[in-house]
Amino acid sequence: MEGPFNRTSQPSGTTRRTALGLVLGAPLLGACAGMQGFNSFGSQADAPAGPPQEGVAVGTGQVKVGLILPLSASGNAGVAAQSMKNAAEMALAEFQNPNIQLLIKDDGGSPQGASQGTQQALGEGAEIILGPLFAVSVPAVAQLTRARGTSVIAFSTDSSVAGRGVYLLSFLPESDINRIIDYAAGTGKRSFAALVPDNAYGNVVEAAFKQAVGRKGGRVIAFEKYGADRATAARTVAQSLGQADALLIADDGDSVVATADALTAAGSNLRNIQLLGTGLWDNPRVFASPALQGGLYAAPDPAGFRGFAGRYRAKFGAEPVRTATLAYDAVALVAALARTQGPQRFAPETLTNSSGFAGIDGLFRFRADGTNERGLAVMKVTTGGGQPVAGSPKSFGA
Repeated sequence: MEGPFNRTSQPSGTTRRTALGLVLGAPLLGACAGMQGFNSFGSQADAPAGPPQEGVAVGTGQVKVGLILPLSASGNAGVAAQSMKNAAEMALAEFQNPNIQLLIKDDGGSPQGASQGTQQALGEGAEIILGPLFAVSVPAVAQLTRARGTSVIAFSTDSSVAGRGVYLLSFLPESDINRIIDYAAGTGKRSFAALVPDNAYGNVVEAAFKQAVGRKGGRVIAFEKYGADRATAARTVAQSLGQADALLIADDGDSVVATADALTAAGSNLRNIQLLGTGLWDNPRVFASPALQGGLYAAPDPAGFRGFAGRYRAKFGAEPVRTATLAYDAVALVAALARTQGPQRFAPETLTNSSGFAGIDGLFRFRADGTNERGLAVMKVTTGGGQPVAGSPKSFGA
């Protein structure tokens, strides 16, 4: 596919990632398994831990890039932020002679901190802002950047905070749902049922699920949301499963297992229906569940993260959090754009190029509305972990 990114840049080190025309330095939280302390929309679950860390500048390039992370937040939020900071610095080190300087600011996990950090970065000449992580902080950043025509690449998975000039480089539930429904329809599934949590994540899944089924000419046989009373919703859906070809259970690992157990208790034989899920199924509890064996879910091809995690361990002596690849890809992207795109490097028309980019987790592209589309694999649940049954696409369709 032809486009303005038909160039390559060779990173230092041993790995090379080709994009659709752009190489990036080497796509509920939607697919962030094991990250307790965050809900699916990247809202903070921990209180700020202490005073903000001092800002630091990394790199000596001429193009200034702000990076806003909750480094001083307590618990898992701070752990994730430090891992993402490490990944950002790793991307800078692996990209050959990047012409960027990272201005890293600690927002403490609060909108006020994000606003202050963004003001500092912009005052120091930042041409683009990477971050923040939490949805609640994105509007505070956008209020400052939009006034200056500066683009933001944020890490929240709440698509409601995306918009003009604010792009999300996260794993959005919509991408998971579109991929798994498209795949199921392609294998002949026409009648669908779903069980989802009665929360913000479930609302997003509901809209995406119904749109995706309709787009494929399918039928929604049953759709139920559950709160604390999971068993009642499971019994209602169980009565309709005889008419359905596939059942979507969209929730995190522990809840997916509990929902499958509730369906079994309600008399469902889950071996008789194709189970479908999202990237949150990438969880040891799911793989260990007898009821979920053979279930299919959409997620990034795990090979990319495995390679990244190996290099991260060698450099930092620790395991990266799953969201660390977002920070790596964001820095690699801006380094590549700074090298190849001249004065328009971070303009909306550059960031929304339809050919997209290739990162650690495969293809991704930004839409004009600030959301993203990812090229995801389809994985099958086995006792040995997720096994690919359909690879990630090599290019986006027209």
